[in-house]
Amino acid sequence: VQLQASGGGLVQAGGSLRLSCAASGRTFSTYAMGWFRQAPGKEREFVAAISWSGSRTHYADSVKGRFTISRDDAKNTVYLQMNSLKPEDTAVYYCAAGYVTSSVYNTSEYKYWGQGTLVTVSS
Repeated sequence: VQLQASGGGLVQAGGSLRLSCAASGRTFSTYAMGWFRQAPGKEREFVAAISWSGSRTHYADSVKGRFTISRDDAKNTVYLQMNSLKPEDTAVYYCAAGYVTSSVYNTSEYKYWGQGTLVTVSS
């Protein structure tokens, strides 16, 4: 599976962006999908995840109520709608795919990673 993230950019605080992650391969619908982010000088952190069926979603406390993860298996794409953006949301955002058997919060649960897309939120 190859993942291609897009949709990042520069936005003012309070604005919105929608990230997309397009996947190749016919097994996309069998994978749980996650979004992680990494700010300069910080470790990569969990943002959101969605189960393979789309029935369950998980969010980091810092984005709950502002971000929404969704998937469209017909398009082999997962989305991250980001509203009410804050300067502290500035980071490179990565999408990931995997057969999560333990915790969706752990990077080790995801086998495939996209190249990342930069989100910059100005104050």
